[in-house]
Amino acid sequence: EWNQKAAEITGFGKDEVMGRDLVQEFISAEFKESVDAVLNNALLGENTANFEFPLYTKDGRAVEVLLNATPRIDSYGKLVGVVGVGQDITEKKQAEFELTRVADDLRKLIDTANAPIFGIDPNGRVNEWNQKAAEITGRPKDEVMGHDLVAEFISPEFRDSVKFVLDNALNGVETANFEFPLYTKEGLRVEVLLNATTRRDASGNVSGVVGVGQDITERKVAEKQSETIANDLTKLIDTANAPIFGIDTEGLVNEWNQKAAEITGFGKDEVMGRDLVQEFISAEFKESVDAVLDNALKGHNTANFEFPL
Repeated sequence: EWNQKAAEITGFGKDEVMGRDLVQEFISAEFKESVDAVLNNALLGENTANFEFPLYTKDGRAVEVLLNATPRIDSYGKLVGVVGVGQDITEKKQAEFELTRVADDLRKLIDTANAPIFGIDPNGRVNEWNQKAAEITGRPKDEVMGHDLVAEFISPEFRDSVKFVLDNALNGVETANFEFPLYTKEGLRVEVLLNATTRRDASGNVSGVVGVGQDITERKVAEKQSETIANDLTKLIDTANAPIFGIDTEGLVNEWNQKAAEITGFGKDEVMGRDLVQEFISAEFKESVDAVLDNALKGHNTANFEFPL
């Protein structure tokens, strides 16, 4: 038996195959044994469902076939052969192969990314942990997989906030740029900027959360140092033994140290936000002081300019 579809798929017409040995002449060498076993089972009265194998066409192409092999019984109940009902699944197999390839590429990308990436399942247990996450925390993948991320790896004071972010992602609400500290195996604090993204399966159901982080420890240290310098500078300005004032681009006072207050008698709260030239410079010096300040706003310094305040 060889129907039109079998002829169409393989390129072999019915007259070319009738009476010839199916396994020996039309099945590739590496599948001869398994196909022969399936057909022999059917000849013994046993059905085989969903057996996959390649069938080669007349021009040498491989066609992936999903086969159901059924014993053929005549009207007297005698076993007279096997009927094979196949399905051409070549496109499906190609799609599966492509999907597998893409998944493998994505996994490699995740694992070798220059950012810590982790994943949790709906129960909050780690199911993804890339090389950068292992490097930053000092915890290899095999030590964290299956463990509760929040309960075991987040410091107590941040557990509630991190859990809130991850729970939101499990409910489809994603969070960007969330900062929290992650502690290494040795107890060192690593500052992380986290994007928490909902992970969904092929059916669109939430299957977990993917967290993509950025190690911002050095940036936070630099910010802290800048803040310290700024605070020190503010203290230095405020306590300097010389009057120091500042204006913004509109000429409004935004700095007025203790010495300026002492000399003028105007407290800081009395001058902040007011126009320095218009309100505190005498009429005959308004123009010259205004010119000096305008030059400074354009990037030109002026040294040793005398005027009455």
